[in-house]
Amino acid sequence: MGIASRTLKILSYNVSFREDLEMDKRMEAIGDLIQLHSPDLICFQEVTSRSYCIFQQSRWWKLYRCSVTEKPTYRQYFCLQLSKLAVKSYIRKPFNNSIMGRVLCVAEVEVQADMPLVVASSHLESPCPKWDKMFSKERVDQAKEALNFLKKDVNVIFCGDMNWDEELDGQFPLPEGWVDAWVQYRPGENGWTFDTKSNQMLSGNWPLQKRLDRFVCNLRDFKIRRIDMVGMEAIPGLSYCKKKLIDMEALPGLSYCKKKGKNKKLMVPVLPSDHYGLLLTICIK
Repeated sequence: MGIASRTLKILSYNVSFREDLEMDKRMEAIGDLIQLHSPDLICFQEVTSRSYCIFQQSRWWKLYRCSVTEKPTYRQYFCLQLSKLAVKSYIRKPFNNSIMGRVLCVAEVEVQADMPLVVASSHLESPCPKWDKMFSKERVDQAKEALNFLKKDVNVIFCGDMNWDEELDGQFPLPEGWVDAWVQYRPGENGWTFDTKSNQMLSGNWPLQKRLDRFVCNLRDFKIRRIDMVGMEAIPGLSYCKKKLIDMEALPGLSYCKKKGKNKKLMVPVLPSDHYGLLLTICIK
């Protein structure tokens, strides 16, 4: 089936670097989502050397072309792009101001003649409350730097974990002609991809409900069909004990497991990641 007669799907997913939290089974669950939705392009954030190796050994991996030849090294949290389409060019551009080594990944993929499509992804600077550093200025500057770099292209999708918080960062700095896919096509829905209430794996954390992950687009020859959230279901039969960070009662369906003394830990389900993934569907106009 030719591209002109079907849709294109792009998946963006922060897969969580937590190697101590059922890494193998979580990455297998993400692989199940890939096989279910069959995205044409995948943009991962927080890939580690271990999760990279798990992906490489998965059945779905051979269906994709990996945009990079090197693999993540120890304690490096990598942005990774994969494509079923031919990749005409690929750039990894470090941000000028990143303390955390964050980069902009840009791939031009071959859709059809005279119809270029650029898919860019990143993991913008993360807030660090423990350091008393929220890195809002760095994050805003990185968003502007990325969009300025991409402005020359006529069909652009920029996605990833933007770590964006309107209360700290203001409105995302979209140039004229760009749209935020969730705002445009799911109006009235919160779109929280990091949600300590609905993602029970995060139960016991400090409350946080934010739309950290986003797709922003500037498309001349394509149109957005839909955007969906994925990875919202717990992995069947899998749970773990975690430290209860805040004083709260167990949510329905959860139970506590006791340690020696007065300390308690919370028994919670395991989801594919602490973030939900986003799946964007586009088609030619």
